[in-house]
Amino acid sequence: MGHRPRFSSSGDVLSWECERDCGAGGSKRYATAADAARYAKAFNREDRNDIGRRPLLSLLPLGLGRKSRRGRG
Repeated sequence: MGHRPRFSSSGDVLSWECERDCGAGGSKRYATAADAARYAKAFNREDRNDIGRRPLLSLLPLGLGRKSRRGRG
């Protein structure tokens, strides 16, 4: 199934854990608490949350890439 990391920040530390309880995770310290919070927010964002807010044309390269990979294998 793969990992599904979820990110959080506490002070200047960014932490992550796999949502699927596999034990994968870690942490990294940043220069400022604002940096850690910004990265946590950005890494938690999923493309499927933006459906309807972005033009469909922006997803075209992704679909074409998937289609070409399926054809090779």
